[in-house]
Amino acid sequence: MLYARNICCEIGRGEERVSLLDKVSFCVPQGHFMAIVGPSGCGKTTLLKAIAGIIRETDGAFFWKGRNLAEDGDFEPEEIGYVPQFSVACEELTVDESVECAARLRVKAPEDEINAVIDRALAETGLEEIADRRVKILSGGQKRRLALAMELVSSPKLLICDEVTSGLDPSSEREIVELLYELSRKDGRIVISVTHSLAMMELYDSVLVMNRGCVAYHGAPGAMCHYFGVESFEEVYPRLARRSAEEWHNSWVKRRSFYYEQLEAAHIEKYERMGQSPPLPDEEEEAAERPGFLRQFLVLLGRRFRVLARDRGQLLLQAAMIIVFPVVVALFADKGNEQLQQLTQSRSADLTEEVQQRQDVAAARAKVGSAVSGLVMFEVILLGLMGANNAAREIAGERRIVEKERFAGVSSGAYLASKVVYLCLLLLVQSVWMYVFVQHFWPFRGDSAVHLRYLILANAAMTAVCLGISANARTADQASLLSIYLVGFQLPLSGAILALPGALERFIQPFISAYWAWSGSIQGGLDPEVLKAVNSIAATAFSEPALCTAVLCGHVAAGIALAYAGLKRSQAD
Repeated sequence: MLYARNICCEIGRGEERVSLLDKVSFCVPQGHFMAIVGPSGCGKTTLLKAIAGIIRETDGAFFWKGRNLAEDGDFEPEEIGYVPQFSVACEELTVDESVECAARLRVKAPEDEINAVIDRALAETGLEEIADRRVKILSGGQKRRLALAMELVSSPKLLICDEVTSGLDPSSEREIVELLYELSRKDGRIVISVTHSLAMMELYDSVLVMNRGCVAYHGAPGAMCHYFGVESFEEVYPRLARRSAEEWHNSWVKRRSFYYEQLEAAHIEKYERMGQSPPLPDEEEEAAERPGFLRQFLVLLGRRFRVLARDRGQLLLQAAMIIVFPVVVALFADKGNEQLQQLTQSRSADLTEEVQQRQDVAAARAKVGSAVSGLVMFEVILLGLMGANNAAREIAGERRIVEKERFAGVSSGAYLASKVVYLCLLLLVQSVWMYVFVQHFWPFRGDSAVHLRYLILANAAMTAVCLGISANARTADQASLLSIYLVGFQLPLSGAILALPGALERFIQPFISAYWAWSGSIQGGLDPEVLKAVNSIAATAFSEPALCTAVLCGHVAAGIALAYAGLKRSQAD
């Protein structure tokens, strides 16, 4: 049984404080199908999210199986299923793969039992015939069925649905409502559906009418028209507007006991017609064991690579960057090679020629310094751009899926670990190929291993920071824009072109990963003669390699920590 007692929810502070829910009370028995209806902005979705624990009530309490959810512990993830209005499945997966992924993330069981869970969820929602169809080509009604199937894998005792019939044609809407009705008749499950539509009210066991955050009515559908003094359900909303929310609420409080007696009698009669006894309130059950960190991590990592393999647009973009960016760097390699040859020419015994050669070497040294410095920075900036592209939309682009899976008990740590491993493999391929390709055309004069290390760290630092941005951004577009700005500021603020003013350098430089990768690669990896050439033209001082490595590793750690904090914070916050 789910019981709500005087639930209040307010937002804002002081005089600007607004009440979203005001003393909302109701009781729902096991095996019951309830609709929450009301005009737009009346608090329907707010109430549903308060039940789910997505937002917290400011006063009052919810009771589930006799326990106070605020004091004695919230719902276990397997006790409750939440179906949002939007799609919560990866577009590139099939229906069967989506349900399978949900089952493996939420249910810890042997393989044969997992398969049985998947088959049952598909059968209950009528998706067996389209199990091999991609999510992106499903109709609106089919996507709602899929969302239901993904929740049913854990056999929740409470299933709450937020506007799952909105935007559907009348036929599809009826199919979804009938499906919810059938689900409420199994295993003593409570199904609560928020809807703006007043069609098919006869299929619900009870209807809770909200009006400006207050309860205006909760009872059997057949008695609702009589209570409001109207002839049809469609007339209820206009009638609500004729009186204040407080007046309707006070009217309901006076008559509540009478309508609840009718509701209880109808509940018993319903099960008698079905030849069954009404479900008794469940005793407190031991929480089911969920899959551990490693299991969830492997499922999420496998899903990410599967999505990548099927996303042709992303695959082409990745291939283009991996192939084209090193080619662009290699186009400028000949200039560096020409100047290096002049720098290493042998000296003449003739004094006049030697003076001329020294002048030529000095000129060559300046050109070599400029060419080498520019090529290294070019590699660093392009790898930073790759890193930003890798991570900017990685979490923000699937924020709704993340929020939904966290609600279902998926570990934030496992989710983040799957992203980190996926991005690490991606950036290693990009960085190593950049190094190998450019090295073929322009051999790095010095310790090539050091150069490779800083190329990897340059990509890793930008990838991690942009992953942190992605986890904290509200939208994928916002995350992409912030990441583009971050990359755009790398070159002018690195000091490679113009030295920063001394007053600003100490504050800005620590945050510019391009400076540390460029500086570490040159200071720690270049041949002494070439390093001398670079120093002859450099306006910015180079830092010690150990410090460069430490700062870039710090960027990586800070980015991952920022990503974890963003994942732990609910979007509702």
